[in-house]
Amino acid sequence: MEFPYGLADYRALIKERYLYIDRTDRIPLIEQAGRQLILLRPRRFGKTLWLSLLENYYDLARADEFDELFGHLAIGKNPTPKRNQYFILKWDFSSVSPQGDAETIKDNLHGHINVQIRNFCLRYKHHLSAEVKLHPTNAALSLESLVAVTQDAGHPLYLLIDEYDNFANEVMMSRQQGARDRYEALLYGEGALKSLFKTVKAISAGMGLERVFITGVSPIAMSDVSSAYNVAENISADPALNDLCGFRETEVATIVQNVADSCSLTAVEADQAMEMMQVFYNGYRFSREAQERIYNPTLAIYFLKHLQRHCRYPRKLLDENLATDRLKLDYVSRLPGGPEILSQVLDREQPLAIAELSERFGVADILNASRDGVTTATLLFYLGMLTLSTEVTEQGETTLNVPNLTAKDLYLERLRELHLGSGEDSDEIRAVTKPLYSQGDLQPLCAFIERKRLQLFDNRDYASANELTIKTVFLMLLAGNLFYILDSETELARGYADLTMIVRPDMRQYQLLDILIEFKYLSLERLKLSGRQLREMPQEALEQLPEVARQRHQAEAALTEYRTALENKYAGALRLRCFSVVTLGFERLLWAKY
Repeated sequence: MEFPYGLADYRALIKERYLYIDRTDRIPLIEQAGRQLILLRPRRFGKTLWLSLLENYYDLARADEFDELFGHLAIGKNPTPKRNQYFILKWDFSSVSPQGDAETIKDNLHGHINVQIRNFCLRYKHHLSAEVKLHPTNAALSLESLVAVTQDAGHPLYLLIDEYDNFANEVMMSRQQGARDRYEALLYGEGALKSLFKTVKAISAGMGLERVFITGVSPIAMSDVSSAYNVAENISADPALNDLCGFRETEVATIVQNVADSCSLTAVEADQAMEMMQVFYNGYRFSREAQERIYNPTLAIYFLKHLQRHCRYPRKLLDENLATDRLKLDYVSRLPGGPEILSQVLDREQPLAIAELSERFGVADILNASRDGVTTATLLFYLGMLTLSTEVTEQGETTLNVPNLTAKDLYLERLRELHLGSGEDSDEIRAVTKPLYSQGDLQPLCAFIERKRLQLFDNRDYASANELTIKTVFLMLLAGNLFYILDSETELARGYADLTMIVRPDMRQYQLLDILIEFKYLSLERLKLSGRQLREMPQEALEQLPEVARQRHQAEAALTEYRTALENKYAGALRLRCFSVVTLGFERLLWAKY
């Protein structure tokens, strides 16, 4: 089995017999959906491959290859009348450099379009009876000339635009001075991108441009283009297209079994590989009506290719080629209320809820968003850092959650950078966490947090403090360990364990302990003590406080249930250590082992 990692050329994928999961049965649905469509999905989610499929299906120059490319697939057995009937013009805005001032970026954009039009003329030279006039500084005029020539040739034009918002997003999220001014110069007024889409809209009104299919990450740039291009239908939330660019559970399970057979893995090892993929790569749901969650295809192929080649998991479960999503979280953390939202998404008890996902919000909406987080949460959804939950509130609102552990790790990494700096304590953090992993000793970590981290909170933080506050501190410090599956709010025994660290199946050869921690928080008001009193009281006296004893008793009861559930799940394979951590205000930490 050949895995097409990084390969988005449909023709090469089929001809060279790479793995392809058939989605061609959606082509009739796409045709029925409309003539100008936009599909939004997170980065590296298979959008470019889908456009390449459309290109090969509709290209009149590839009619003689139809049987080879599509004959064995669903659409090959029942093709639509429009197959191989179009001139295809394709733009890829991810190749447009976002560097320089607005005028330079405009030149980059027009240069890309002119190159694509020149390539178009070379490809279809035997079909064109007139010359297309290229305008080096005004690609919109070049496009108008192209459409006029294709009209005379007797075939309609199909325009495919990949990553329409890529360079605009990079400009928007840049830390460079004047980034917002450059963005507005491109998309507002008579900006280059706005003017270009105005031309696309005009020539699609009976002038020869019959169909347009656009992919991107978010609706921000399209919203800011505004009336210049308000004719595209957004099909991103269509339940029939939920898995258009992703893998279903049954499909992944079949592939995992094939790889397991080729590696002579046992049934248990095959199940473990499947579970690893579930918790790290599954979880995306793009439509409220969709029943099934899907896998990120790039991450799935990354894992499967490594597993097949080496018969073991990749050491790093996050593909570094997707790590540029860190820049997106960096941008979100700079928005109004951004850091608070990044922390809140980790709270399962109070999930983010929205009445409806917005398909229209621009940069101004994001920058002026209230701190309730609705607009920011919607942006995180489009970036693939949140997804639609199956749960709704009593008011009928949709809830959003983190899709998987890969996304959660990125959140924790960003929070760690925000709150702990750029590695100043990294050596000490490793020193205080190592005893926990190897000996089940939580004392060094708790002492470090009490000494160095709790002091960073001030009186204003007391108003919103809860168990999540301290749990997030632990998560930030424990995240990034390659030996563990680190999770919070793990569903166990009809409840949710606060923090679990389960040794990865491929790392059980090492002497590492599995960890389960339950957190409790007691405010100064509830304790009826001041911060100074807490700091001065000896630990023995703190442990004898009735509220502390009550919280520890509750934690022990929960840990007993969770321990049983985990040991049953892993059939005795765990070396489990259970702990409770009771936080007293932002002054003291008390821990106990069970």
